Amino acid sequence: MPEHVSILQLMGVAVLALATVIWVVGLSRLLRRARTEVAVRHHGQLLRAMPHQLRSGPAAESVELTPEEHAAFAGLVRQFSDSRP
Repeated sequence: MPEHVSILQLMGVAVLALATVIWVVGLSRLLRRARTEVAVRHHGQLLRAMPHQLRSGPAAESVELTPEEHAAFAGLVRQFSDSRP
């Protein structure tokens, strides 16, 4: 142990070295996990794990239109489609 270096300075170097090792290990694990997630996405297995979505909400409703209402609706559709650029 050098005589001109205090024990606190030596502990500081040791703590910084330990923090560096922990950071490198954490970064390598993070990069490895990201690499495996990309590989899983390329194979399409990620979406297979999702359950099939069932239809929720109220049932679809329909209303019978009179011939006049049907003609009026058709006129509106033509009017909106003609005004498009």
